[in-house]
Amino acid sequence: MCLAIPGRITAIEQEEAVIDYGGTTRRASIRLLPDAAVGDTVLVHAGFVIQKLDPESGAELEALLKEIESL
Repeated sequence: MCLAIPGRITAIEQEEAVIDYGGTTRRASIRLLPDAAVGDTVLVHAGFVIQKLDPESGAELEALLKEIESL
């Protein structure tokens, strides 16, 4: 089983994206998903962007994470 963390791309520099994880930012490679763009909500595993989420799923996941965080 793998764990992928959702985040939003805030910048792209060559083959790396800056990902915002609710206030914490880290870099992740976009080599596996070269069509990723700034503003996309994505899943990141082991330092690689592995999937883009559609806007509805991304918003739903963000809301769920904020709800969990507030507990």
